[in-house]
Amino acid sequence: MKRIRQIIVGLVGLAYVALLYPLYTDLWHSKWLLQMHNQECEPMFLTFFIILGVFLLLAARSPVQYRLVIVFAAWHSLAHSATMLIQTVETYQHGVPRNYGDVIIAAIIGAVMLLMVPPKKEAAPLSPVSL
Repeated sequence: MKRIRQIIVGLVGLAYVALLYPLYTDLWHSKWLLQMHNQECEPMFLTFFIILGVFLLLAARSPVQYRLVIVFAAWHSLAHSATMLIQTVETYQHGVPRNYGDVIIAAIIGAVMLLMVPPKKEAAPLSPVSL
């Protein structure tokens, strides 16, 4: 199970770091300013995922030591999915269709990451102090 955990956490980390290319194209070509009508939110959003990916790659090497990073990534993905679900429902109520595939993908990533959280280490019993 430890090896599977390392592989899955590493793959999610790599996927997040791969968002470096869309970030590069957004910034290099000023896409966020010219084509997206000054929606500067996307580059900042991508930056967050890229940095989280770096930390997930570190966590893949030693999941027990980076347990909280994995927990954070899992709950972040689930919260992100919930927000996108609300946005999807809102768009349908206003007659604007929206693809909900990203909602499902974020929810699956969050659920899988929750399953990959390693158990806490058992605290070693304290040895009696000799006087």
